[in-house]
Amino acid sequence: MITILVFSLIGLGLLFALLRLVIGPTIADRVVSLDTFNIIVIGLIVMLSFLFKRSLYLDIAIIYGILAFLETIVFARYLEGHYGHH
Repeated sequence: MITILVFSLIGLGLLFALLRLVIGPTIADRVVSLDTFNIIVIGLIVMLSFLFKRSLYLDIAIIYGILAFLETIVFARYLEGHYGHH
């Protein structure tokens, strides 16, 4: 019963992050929502690791976290170069 509630709340969080990603209104809002989406997905992978008792999923979550961090850095550099110099 508690797992259904937890996964429902995670799904709701993913939905809200996806809505902010699509709606915007600014580029910064979209970058933050993408980062939030990635963090929630990492939490989902960790929860699945706990549910299925597979430690391999934790390795996947770590790799996904590193890639999500690099994605945020790339977007920040792009925005700095694109919007930083007028």
